[in-house]
Amino acid sequence: MPTRTAAQRREEAAREYDAFLATCPARQLLDRISDKWATLIITALADGPQRYSDLSRRIAGVSQKMLTQTLRSLERDGLLIRTVTPSVPVRVDYELTPLGRTLMPLITAIKTWADTHMPEVAAARTEYDRATA
Repeated sequence: MPTRTAAQRREEAAREYDAFLATCPARQLLDRISDKWATLIITALADGPQRYSDLSRRIAGVSQKMLTQTLRSLERDGLLIRTVTPSVPVRVDYELTPLGRTLMPLITAIKTWADTHMPEVAAARTEYDRATA
């Protein structure tokens, strides 16, 4: 196997992780972290470990099925950890991993942007609806 320079290795990695390709692992990760339920779960867990029932109550509108699926997916991706404490009833807590915590500045920035620009978006929606009606 020929020796490659660091620049060649970076170029190869860039070709492997092209999010515009449907089979790209980076695209799959982007799909996961841009999902509304994933974003809300990650944000809820920023305050510290929470039980399933706490998350269910806090995240309005999430079904039991979607909450369970999303928690499992985030755990699989290494973004949260599930801790089972043997007791009666069994206690299950979820918390962000160090990797999951690295998403918080990004999610916070997007939330801040949305809060700041919501009046402009609402006005654009009204104008669009008026023009297309």
